[in-house]
Amino acid sequence: MGDVHHFTLPRDFIIGNGVLKQVGRVFVNYWRPDKTKVLVVTGPRIYRLLFDNLAESLGKSGFNVEVYKAEKATVSIAEDLEDIARRGGFDVIVGFGGGKSIDLAKYASKNLQADFVSIPTAASHDGITSPFASLKGFNKPISVRAKVPTLILLDAEIISKAPSRLNRAGMGDILGKWSAVLDWRLAHKLRNEYYGEYAASLALLSFKHVVSNGREIATWRPDGVRILLEALVSSGVAMCIAGSSRPASGSEHLFSHALDMVAKRPALHGEQVALGSIMMLYIHGKNWRRVRTVMKTVGLPTTAHELGVSDVEILEALTIAHKIRPERYTILGEKGLTWEAAEKIARVTGVIS
Repeated sequence: MGDVHHFTLPRDFIIGNGVLKQVGRVFVNYWRPDKTKVLVVTGPRIYRLLFDNLAESLGKSGFNVEVYKAEKATVSIAEDLEDIARRGGFDVIVGFGGGKSIDLAKYASKNLQADFVSIPTAASHDGITSPFASLKGFNKPISVRAKVPTLILLDAEIISKAPSRLNRAGMGDILGKWSAVLDWRLAHKLRNEYYGEYAASLALLSFKHVVSNGREIATWRPDGVRILLEALVSSGVAMCIAGSSRPASGSEHLFSHALDMVAKRPALHGEQVALGSIMMLYIHGKNWRRVRTVMKTVGLPTTAHELGVSDVEILEALTIAHKIRPERYTILGEKGLTWEAAEKIARVTGVIS
């Protein structure tokens, strides 16, 4: 079986305006209401604003629905959620809200027979469609294998009303795919790591899709948000096909994880990834200015000051990023960057002044 590559894909994607109101009718195409228990994982804010709409739609179709509210996404909370789901005999676990709720549901369902359904209320990162989860409590701030969503429901109208900073972060996450694929190719050439051309092309397609439509996305109206959602779906599917996060996560993600560790007040994941990507593209010798222009168009921070971190924190993150996942070879190499090299890269790209 050594040469066999196995991957699992989501069964269906449903995207459009008003999707949240149709959840119940969608569910009956997959599960019997009289024999299905549904557990919805969500945060306090989304519970207050939108849970009644979801519960009403499912209730009208005859589904028995219970809710689990969580403010944080930690390993211990995910394990508690898994225990509750197992003891309660739930058949479907729904991640409803932002990345934290979806990651909790995704991780908790990985060891269960229950299906996992992703219903994001913001387009903050490609975890809404990927089989990987990011939780606090591991030794390092990395993504771990979880469960592929059976069903993904994307309501562009609802997501367009999310805090614009969250949706901009999703744009930032997609802008990191170029450097991620470049790193994957490099690892293939220098370390003979498995490289999947189709998965890589799909991730790059998501990058090109948002770059070509940056101005429309920047309106944050439903039509623009739908373009971003399509790119997030494409990136998530690329990870499913690759069997790893390789096509979507490279040196720019290592920088973001490192910044999470050293910064007093880290920014959003996608914001940090985008900032990291322009520096990594510079090292790769690619057109990093093109990415920075798109970042400015959609309102993403392009400097340490705009990101809300110090110049020193940027440089420290750059010099330790290669240690986050030493098994994952990137343009940062095995020894990483010296302080002097990091400072030059950050200054040339305008990240620090």
